[in-house]
Amino acid sequence: MVETEVVANEFVTFLIDREIFAINMAPVQEIIRVPEIVKVPKSPPSLMGLANLRGKVLPIINLRKVFGLEEKTIDESSRVIVIDLGQTLGFLVDNVSSVIDVDETKIETSSEIKSIVKSDFLKGVIKDIAKFKMVMILDIEKVIEKEFSEILQGSSKEYEITSKEQSTEEEILTDERQLVSFTVSDEEYAILIENIQEIVQIPEHITKVPNSEQSIIGIMNLRDKILPLASLRRLFGFPEEQLTEQNRIVVLSMGNLSVGIVVDSVKEVLRVSESIIEPVPSIILKDEKDFEIAEICRLNEGKRLVSIISVSNLFKHKDIKEALNSLETEKGVEEKKENEEILEDEEQFVVFKLDEQEYAVPIESVQEIVRIPEGLTHVPKTPDFVEGVINLRGNVLPVIDLRKRFDIGKKQMDEHQRIMVFVIDNVSVGFIVDSVNEVLKIPKSVIQKSPELSAEQAKIFTRVANLEKQGRIIQIIEPKELLNKEELKELEKSETEE
Repeated sequence: MVETEVVANEFVTFLIDREIFAINMAPVQEIIRVPEIVKVPKSPPSLMGLANLRGKVLPIINLRKVFGLEEKTIDESSRVIVIDLGQTLGFLVDNVSSVIDVDETKIETSSEIKSIVKSDFLKGVIKDIAKFKMVMILDIEKVIEKEFSEILQGSSKEYEITSKEQSTEEEILTDERQLVSFTVSDEEYAILIENIQEIVQIPEHITKVPNSEQSIIGIMNLRDKILPLASLRRLFGFPEEQLTEQNRIVVLSMGNLSVGIVVDSVKEVLRVSESIIEPVPSIILKDEKDFEIAEICRLNEGKRLVSIISVSNLFKHKDIKEALNSLETEKGVEEKKENEEILEDEEQFVVFKLDEQEYAVPIESVQEIVRIPEGLTHVPKTPDFVEGVINLRGNVLPVIDLRKRFDIGKKQMDEHQRIMVFVIDNVSVGFIVDSVNEVLKIPKSVIQKSPELSAEQAKIFTRVANLEKQGRIIQIIEPKELLNKEELKELEKSETEE
């Protein structure tokens, strides 16, 4: 929109439910078509969601909802008026009419005017202007005050962990390992989570490399860096299958080197005791010193065996070593330094979906990710918000449906759903999500503070990642805010009773 000088009595006029309104042009930044919108749970009903406006996150408010009117299907006439009143907000209207210049003598009070909106929202009326007999001047500041008054007093409390709590958690972790498990040709494998840089979907295009090693299927661009891709099916000698949307690329890093391994599907994040991990039997190893499978994890009393891959040995495999060497010859020392600087300026998240919307949590907050058992056990005397409980390695884990928590319609259980386990104030709690999609490193430069739209929303969704190039807005959740103190006490009480 071309900037023009705005006079004090210049107004933009628009229609809502066949009534004509006006707002002063001074705070209006631009008028745009309705963009793609990401919904925000726990926000006021009038908030449609968040959109990307040239790299900035724009909350969009439906004025029909503010006025208590029925929603109207968005069409070619619908527009969003972008207004800056300290915070940039977008207001959806049925149609933008024109910009008018108004003489002060034509503006009158609105106390006796009957309209679809409350008189509190009106500053006055303009009579006999352009083709309109009467235009109502909307007090947009009053609209914002009415819809978002909660955030004026709302403030997120700092979460503190005492040194005692930290030391206890460290003691527990020393006897456990955190693994990401995945399947290759119906067999289950796992890799230590600290060796995984991220997990991404298969790109639309993989560049084939002529004369490359057998297990190398090509290269891809991952945030402006070339990443060689190795097929674990080829590397382990399994039959090849066509790549589908279920396949994932697990990006492994060791020092300055990175490689993507293609797996059939990612299963879950496991937190397992050292006591159930044992070395691969020597009879299998024979004379191989750098065998890719280093250890075996025995789950469910040995009924479920997970092969743990040694990343250092994987990087020694001749195919991967050759691919990395060929890439290294094309890189200079400066590029390596630049890559290290970029990595230091990133945060790692687990990205999951609810009702087709993407959300993320910091990877360090995820204790583990597990499949939903065939039947959740519904236990009497547990809080209403608890969906049920499961047995997680001898401990009772309360499970909450995150859809229910965010007031999203219930979904029938399916094989894609997972339980993400968080520790909130020393209480382990599982939350059901629609699917866990990837582990993603996001540059800090694209992470912004979330617009404060309600007190509860501002606490739970503290930040938002605006991946403009990918057309993605990912809302970042603060797990410790998913339950309040009273709810945590109820959970602890129900666990004690169990």
